[in-house]
Amino acid sequence: MASNNPGKVREFQEALRPLGFRVISMREAGFEGDLEEGDDYRENALGKARAVCRAAGLPALADDSGLEVDALGGRPGAASQRYLGPEATPADRNRDILRRLESVPQEKRGARFRCLLALCFPDGREVVVEETCQGSVALAPSGEGGFGYDPIFLLPDGRMMAELTPEEKNQVSHRGKAIRSLLAALRSEIGRIAQ
Repeated sequence: MASNNPGKVREFQEALRPLGFRVISMREAGFEGDLEEGDDYRENALGKARAVCRAAGLPALADDSGLEVDALGGRPGAASQRYLGPEATPADRNRDILRRLESVPQEKRGARFRCLLALCFPDGREVVVEETCQGSVALAPSGEGGFGYDPIFLLPDGRMMAELTPEEKNQVSHRGKAIRSLLAALRSEIGRIAQ
C-alpha cells in the first residue's frame, strides 16, 4: 500500500485478503521516501503507486480521495487532506467549509466524495478505478463515526456519513465502491492470467 496510514492499510488488508493478497505499508515494503501530491486524483494515485512499486519491486496500491463541494467550485477536491494547510485538523476544515456555505441553502449544497485507486505491477501493468458517493454538505456536523469530512456529509437518505456503522459506510462510500470495482478488475485480471 502506498501509504503508512494504519487505518487505510487495515481497510485494504481486509478487502484484498479474499483474493490472497497480503497488504503491507510502504514502510514495511522498505519505501521511506516522500510522495508528492498535486491537484489531480489520477496523477496523485498513479504517481504514488508507481513510485512505491519501482522502489519495492512489489505491486503497489494507492488511493487519492477528496470531497468536492459544488458551491465551492469543486473544492477542496484532490487537496482535501491538505486543505487549509498541514496544521489544520479535520474539525478546522469542516468548520471552514460550513462557514463558507453559511448563506447557501441546503438544496444548493451538493457535494460528492471521490476515490481513485491505482494498482501498479512491477511488469508495468496498471489497474485504475474511480468511484463517487453523492450527497450534500449539511448545515451542521453530526455523528461520531468515520473521519475527515464525514461529520458534515449528508447522504441522500438523510443520514450523515459519520452516523453510519463501518459496515454501512463500506456499502455506500466512494472508497467502498472503489474497492469493489478494484476487486472485480483483479478477478478479471487473475482470470486472464490463469487461461
